Order: sequence, then structure tokens, then C-alpha cells
Amino acid sequence: MKRTYQLHIEGKNRDRLFDAARHDIRRYQQRERRRPVPEGFDFWDFDCRFGADEASAEKVAVGELSALITALTQDGTDAFYVELVARAAKRSERPPTAHVRAAQTSAAFLDAED
Repeated sequence: MKRTYQLHIEGKNRDRLFDAARHDIRRYQQRERRRPVPEGFDFWDFDCRFGADEASAEKVAVGELSALITALTQDGTDAFYVELVARAAKRSERPPTAHVRAAQTSAAFLDAED
């Protein structure tokens, strides 16, 4: 999805246009995530670019998108550009958190005592 959202349209409320743009972006993500994932992959990830226009768009994390839109629109900008491209990805194993490591250490210690 490559799209420039206008926030100043005659006869329409700016806040409604802002909400409609955010809803459209979320709807696109949901629709893409429903597609079947190719074999060998686990989920759909998104490459995202965001900016005031296409020429100034920079790569950003998808999770930051909502906050960036809010910040840009509070500056009084009349339009913003969003590019979301879905790509299949494979989950990497997370390193254990401190809580999990402590539990594993305790279990290993208890097994060693037996």
C-alpha cells in the first residue's frame, strides 16, 4: 500500500480524516495478515516508510506509525505519505528473560541435588 492521505478536504472535519486514515492503515494490515503465509514462513511482517510526502519518507517501525502520524498532524501538516509492504517472515527464537533464566537455574540446581 502506497498512499498519500490528505487531511484538509473542503467540507470534511480534519479529525475525522485523521481517524479514517489510521483506520484504513489498520484495516490493510489486518487484511494482509489473513492471507495464507507461504510454506517455510511463520507470519506477515511489514516494511514501512512514512513522511510528509513520498520524497521525504523514511523507513520506520510499524509500531511507531500511529505516534508518528499523530505528531506530524499536530504540526498542522495537511497530508502525509505511508508505504506499507507486506513480506513473509520467520520468527526468531527469543532469548530467555531474567525470570525464565532464574527458573531454569533453580530447576537445574534442584535436579543436581537428587
